[in-house]
Amino acid sequence: MQAVDQEVIAQVRDWLSADTPCWLATVVATYGSSPRPVGSLFTCNRAGHSVGSLSGGCVEDDLMQKLADGSVAAQRPEYFRYGITEEETERLGLPCGGYLDIVVEPLRPTQHAAEFTRIAAHLDARLGLTRTLDLDSAASSIEEEVRQSADTVFESDPRRLIQRLGPRFQLFIIGAGMVSRYLADMAQALDYAVILCDPRDHLINEFAVSGVETICDMPDDAVKARADAGTAIVALTHDPRIDDMGLMEALKTDAFYVGAMGSTRTSASRRTRLLALDVTAAELDRLHAPIGLPIGSKTPPEIAIAILAEITAVRKGCERAARARLEQINAAA
Repeated sequence: MQAVDQEVIAQVRDWLSADTPCWLATVVATYGSSPRPVGSLFTCNRAGHSVGSLSGGCVEDDLMQKLADGSVAAQRPEYFRYGITEEETERLGLPCGGYLDIVVEPLRPTQHAAEFTRIAAHLDARLGLTRTLDLDSAASSIEEEVRQSADTVFESDPRRLIQRLGPRFQLFIIGAGMVSRYLADMAQALDYAVILCDPRDHLINEFAVSGVETICDMPDDAVKARADAGTAIVALTHDPRIDDMGLMEALKTDAFYVGAMGSTRTSASRRTRLLALDVTAAELDRLHAPIGLPIGSKTPPEIAIAILAEITAVRKGCERAARARLEQINAAA
């Protein structure tokens, strides 16, 4: 989930726990360009307070007006489309030829408070789940997911909304250097929850990037406690006494990406050390080192961009294609 969508779930939980009814709207399909992806969430209450967004335009205001006058989702969940007419598309600021399909459901404290408390608790614990809503009966159910996932499907027959909700991706940075500062800032712009770990307290105290959770300790225990399948781990200290401890544990976790900064020679030496430290060859094959896509990066912000580009490519499953294309570009330059 994106951070804003997790905030929506938390707000729904808080309103329902405070005996305040509300509505939850979910984007189930888009046509044309869209500022918010399928699965995006928006909630509001009768007082006009809202969290989240559906389009980044006027759709939210129009929906809140419809909810207030009772023309939409007054008693039961409802599916409908924005952008049916050219006039509506222009009035709401939708892209040319664009549609936005949403499902809106009224939520009542007596029926839904326990459900959304459970959902929020799962996400806070970085666990996934699937929520299924039957639009005709208004019944919903939750099933715990072992894997982390975050996709939404709307089925027309029967009319069901299936939401697979997973926690935000997180970036675990080992080492509080200059590259780490740029990386932490850029990663938050890409909606990662960022954790920084460094045993050197003076560097932790000087790390001035807001929104980052800092841990002043050796990284091995912290990695073991915090890493999961939605985590990217990067070692950036250049100090093998720190990096190697973190990498030993990182390569044994389910983290979807593990990388370490250093030259080709440094990376080769690191691999030799890690093999001697009881890291298996199969585990070592997961290590991205030298770190980052080969974009010719030299400065700290350029290196941060290269690292995030590689992490993104791995997340999207297209690392090999990205590397091959960049190598072609570099060879032609």
